[in-house]
Amino acid sequence: MRRVLTTALSLTIACTTLAACGGGGEQPATSASAGGGSAAAGGLIAIITPSHDNPFFKAEADAAKAQAEKLGYQTSVASHDDDPNKQSELIDAAISRQAKAIILDNAGADASIGPVRKATEGGVPVFLIDREINATGIAKAQIVSNNSQGAQAAAQSFVEAMKSKGNYVELVGKESDTNASVRSKGFADVISQYPDLKQVAKESANWDQQEAFTKMETIIQKNRDIQGVIAGNDTMALGAVAALKAANLLDKVTVVGFDGSPDAIAAVKAGEMHATALQPAALGATSAVDQADQFIKTGKTGKEEKQSIDCELVTKDNADEFGVFARK
Repeated sequence: MRRVLTTALSLTIACTTLAACGGGGEQPATSASAGGGSAAAGGLIAIITPSHDNPFFKAEADAAKAQAEKLGYQTSVASHDDDPNKQSELIDAAISRQAKAIILDNAGADASIGPVRKATEGGVPVFLIDREINATGIAKAQIVSNNSQGAQAAAQSFVEAMKSKGNYVELVGKESDTNASVRSKGFADVISQYPDLKQVAKESANWDQQEAFTKMETIIQKNRDIQGVIAGNDTMALGAVAALKAANLLDKVTVVGFDGSPDAIAAVKAGEMHATALQPAALGATSAVDQADQFIKTGKTGKEEKQSIDCELVTKDNADEFGVFARK
């Protein structure tokens, strides 16, 4: 799904060899234009993320594409839709096209180890963004938001809004995604210090808004005495908001999310959500491309493999200061 810095992006269109967006479709290739250098001279950088239906993944893919083309590379942009088999096929395609690098927001911490190793052994360096894998020494970089820090900031704001007491629900992300467990632990590290806050339900909604809506509907049917919902990402938080609205409970419940999506920030401004922890998607993606460029040119990134970027809490007081997963 989590951070405060922003990077100015200069978008220069370059020719693309494969540009599949959220639903897996292809976009036609475009010719290079002036202003970004010769795309052909740089070679191909493949950008692979989860579905662009989630605005966070679209933002990181767009940022990576823009930065790569600015640096003179061709790009291919595709979505694995959180399907490890599709991810493997896309990585195989990048290897066969002799890509200079792969920028990857992966489809599973364990399931992605083999494909990342295959790319590395095939001479294509991999730069992970947003999600880590459960191995080191294979990818050239693993650049993630500081999920623990962001979750603790969100949880502290949640506790304050709840006045340190009441019944609450936690919605958790995909079990295969390490971010889900790290954020959940970050929430617990803070909330567990307040004995008058009682967790009445904890459900995985797999980062999905419709699933979160359905899970919250069921929870509400069993227990309407809920004062708070804290969710591992904003899409689940917004699903909870919709379910609480349908049950005429939203004005009695504090909702906090994670990601800093435009829709969540709009909900914060409208008073439907209390807060979200923004993770800067663009910064992580552009950093990965910059390090890939450095590695292609010198054989080194100049950075440690494991890297994290702090999140920033967004509330009604500062919501106008943020744009698309970044401070304005």
